[in-house]
Amino acid sequence: MKFYHFPLSGHAHRAHLFVSLLGLPHELIEVDLAAGAHKTPEFLALNPFGQVPVLDDDGTIISDSNAILVYLAKKSGQSQWLPEDAKGSAAVQRWLSVAAGELAYGPAAARLITVFGARFNPDEVIARAHILLARIEAHLAGRDWLVGNGPTIADVALYSYIASAPEGNVDLSGYPGVNAFLRRVEALPGFVPFAKTQAGLSAAA
Repeated sequence: MKFYHFPLSGHAHRAHLFVSLLGLPHELIEVDLAAGAHKTPEFLALNPFGQVPVLDDDGTIISDSNAILVYLAKKSGQSQWLPEDAKGSAAVQRWLSVAAGELAYGPAAARLITVFGARFNPDEVIARAHILLARIEAHLAGRDWLVGNGPTIADVALYSYIASAPEGNVDLSGYPGVNAFLRRVEALPGFVPFAKTQAGLSAAA
């Protein structure tokens, strides 16, 4: 199993994290985005969108981080990560949509400004981040995980960009439930940390 990634990509980290949580043997292949390695014909043959991560499972190519989470959850046969029942499966899908939507345009976008120089409006994306964090804080009241009584790929999908939100000047100090959730993910066997940068609020930490 080959896993194409970039260490500072939260999308890549969420997929790498899940591979590690499952304990699956894999080969990490770093894609040099700065050098344009993701736009070469060889890489575009793997993912025409030119994005990491990409999973090559003995010739089965899966791109998109959330798709990789679903693929690995199904392949592993460990149904606790992606419930088989209609209600549980739908609940997980809801959070995968949040990861691709509100999370991407809030905390992830804020981090893109400070770490990669993206041209977003800082006030706008930080405000979006806090709206999302407040909703997650409320959702976590009285529960440990986003769906059900144990970790699922929903938790994996949200972890990386929430944990790195301070790099985008998004203050997490007002969200005790969210912080407790992050610590629970970090305590899971097989957890691998997301590479940190000295950006935003993290520069003063």
